[in-house]
Amino acid sequence: MGHVLKATVVAPEQVDRAELSSCDLVGFGSGIFSGRFHPRLRQFVRSLPEEERGRAFVFSTSGLPEPPFQPITRPLVRLLEQKGFEVSATFSCRGFDTWLPFRLVGGINKERPGATDLEAARTFSEGLRARIGAMS
Repeated sequence: MGHVLKATVVAPEQVDRAELSSCDLVGFGSGIFSGRFHPRLRQFVRSLPEEERGRAFVFSTSGLPEPPFQPITRPLVRLLEQKGFEVSATFSCRGFDTWLPFRLVGGINKERPGATDLEAARTFSEGLRARIGAMS
């Protein structure tokens, strides 16, 4: 995603908050831990002041599919919107998961994300880049 979007990939602690407002597009993502995004990411987004911002997208990896009745991405998307971002899209794929009870069998999705997942992420990023470019 970073390569396709020509973006710098950083941890929440490395973000220059002043620079954040000048970005055309910002991605927020992590693995999913017990049905939630990583606590450092959630804390970072909660700490942002509410102000008008640009576009954002959300991405994740998780051991299990996102349930349609309660999407895992929904709470982060809502929080980003409260902070002034326009969330353009979300992307999720399977990832290696050792959450109990999966730990008992050595985890699930041991080879994921794999080549097919990375190609799906590339396609998502190319589509996102095209849509954002068309909107600018």
